[in-house]
Amino acid sequence: MIILSRAALAAGLFVISALPAMAHATFEVGEAALGSTYKAVLRVPHGCDGQATHTVRVQIPEGFFSVKPMPKAGWELTTVNGPYKNTYENHGAKVTEGVLEITWSGGNLPDEFYDEFVFRGTIAGSLEAGTTMYFPAVQVCANGEVSWIEIPVEGQPEPEGPAPGVKLIKAGEHHH
Repeated sequence: MIILSRAALAAGLFVISALPAMAHATFEVGEAALGSTYKAVLRVPHGCDGQATHTVRVQIPEGFFSVKPMPKAGWELTTVNGPYKNTYENHGAKVTEGVLEITWSGGNLPDEFYDEFVFRGTIAGSLEAGTTMYFPAVQVCANGEVSWIEIPVEGQPEPEGPAPGVKLIKAGEHHH
């Protein structure tokens, strides 16, 4: 039987409690099929150096269209709309413009908690399987912000603030 001293237990709990502060903003599901609808559940792991998050902004990449964000109780939801660079087809209709950025603001996400921000859209079938689609995100607090906007480059070390990404797979494929 292992018996831990109070000091060892407290030190272990301190280390565990510090771990989420190093976490990155990520999606609940890390892959999506080309030509399919994807429900993006963005997990925000912590605030800004002990401060509560009051705003979360997500940039929508080209090739993710017909985006609909989910309202969040206690937060104001706004979108920036504009033209897409390409034309997409959705249920037989041509789609040339839509949501380019989503902002949830006026909320209160204390640093010691995490939360999820949800939106859905369609992934263009013309994109390349095996690539990753990145959604740069920023969380804003009273005296600062945490930016998850850096696009990782293959063969390079992971950036400090990597943008959340979704690996694109062929329809019918599924990896773990």
